[in-house]
Amino acid sequence: MPPSPPDDLPGAPGASGAPSASDPPDRPVADGARPPASRDDHDRTATATATDRSEPVGGMFDVVVVGAGPAGASAARAAARAGATVCLLERAELPRYKTCGGGLVGLSVDHAGVDPSRLTRASVDQLTIAIDGRLTRTRRRPGRPMLSMVMRAEFDQALVESARAAGAVIRTGTHVTGIREHDAGAGRDIAAGRVADGHITDSHAIDDHAIDDHVVVAVRGGPDVVARVVVGADGTSGRVGAYVGVRLDQVDVGLEGEFPVDAAMARRWAGRMLIDLGPVPGSYAWLFPKGEILTVGVIGSRDDGGALRSYYADMVRRLGLDGVTPLHDSGHLTRVRAAGSPLRRGRVLVAGDAAGLLDPWTREGISFALRSGRLAGEAAARVAAGEPRALDDYPRQVEAVLGPEMDAGREVQAVFVRHPGLLYTFLAAVPGGFGLFGRIVAGQTTVANQLRRPGVRTLTAAITR
Repeated sequence: MPPSPPDDLPGAPGASGAPSASDPPDRPVADGARPPASRDDHDRTATATATDRSEPVGGMFDVVVVGAGPAGASAARAAARAGATVCLLERAELPRYKTCGGGLVGLSVDHAGVDPSRLTRASVDQLTIAIDGRLTRTRRRPGRPMLSMVMRAEFDQALVESARAAGAVIRTGTHVTGIREHDAGAGRDIAAGRVADGHITDSHAIDDHAIDDHVVVAVRGGPDVVARVVVGADGTSGRVGAYVGVRLDQVDVGLEGEFPVDAAMARRWAGRMLIDLGPVPGSYAWLFPKGEILTVGVIGSRDDGGALRSYYADMVRRLGLDGVTPLHDSGHLTRVRAAGSPLRRGRVLVAGDAAGLLDPWTREGISFALRSGRLAGEAAARVAAGEPRALDDYPRQVEAVLGPEMDAGREVQAVFVRHPGLLYTFLAAVPGGFGLFGRIVAGQTTVANQLRRPGVRTLTAAITR
């Protein structure tokens, strides 16, 4: 997601992916989850593999991953662990700030593959719920945390280092400008240069029959990078999603600041997050505590950009932070994949935000990025190893694992847009409502599972009719 306020913001200034039958019915361990690797596992792997497979074999990398966020790092790590030669390209220098609430839901912790304890700034077991600053109510789950709070720069860096430890080559400061494919079977050549060490190094034309089907990744100010398969994880506005033809049907804008606070304010919010259901239909605000830093933000439809900016200013003022200079103050767009939008084109796959994979209701995307990234990395490694059918397996796995969650998120968002008071009542007053919310956030069940219960889907359909 772009780390700076978007120019098009209205009102802005200047293995199988299917769940195992043996899994508990409410625990979404689906998509072939493995227990996260320990820190010791990463340390043992780092020196053993970081140099073994760093040079591409046969003049190209098996897999090139574009974008080093959670989806890209997860894809690179999965492909490298499967034995592929992998190059992870990132436009920025790392570590880098990323606009994000930084709240890890249970599924994100489960699929991160890194030790979360060394990254977590705070854990949250209390929720304060309000409607546009009114009717404030606090609910508690003592000793049962719902969210782990992290700084995205630290979290993303840990994921990248886990990919490096698995054997991936990391190249930062690399701006991808385009993608083109070559199909050796169709006899199409490209005007390119000599392929060596995964790069096209001079301007002479070559006969691409000398190498297999491949993808050329054009890089600004440097030689092209060549791979058997490319995974695009370069965000909602990246080159790879545009190449694949990703279609989006919900575009939201998030505005966020990170505010340093004194010890008294930090104690006031320790272990407690705020969710405020906003005055703009479908919008909400949040406060996530991270020790002596509070992350405050709002999100809603891009069409309501001006109203959202006012809502954000009101939230900052209500919280007593209007006199505090934020460490970061920025905006980003989230874009949700339209039903049936492609997840690959030829030998190019997309994952995470680049594919529009996130929850349409909460706009949570890290868990979707980690899971789709791993599926993409594993599929890419299989293709590079001579299993072309994995190109078709990947979209089917994503649809099976993440599709139901996105469909459920759309249904809940439709209710939330029309009747925000129902969500407030459910969380603040309905017996069992807050407990269910806590289990969903902690990853012990999903909204999709709950909508399958008798009568629930009929009720949501009637509400939105």
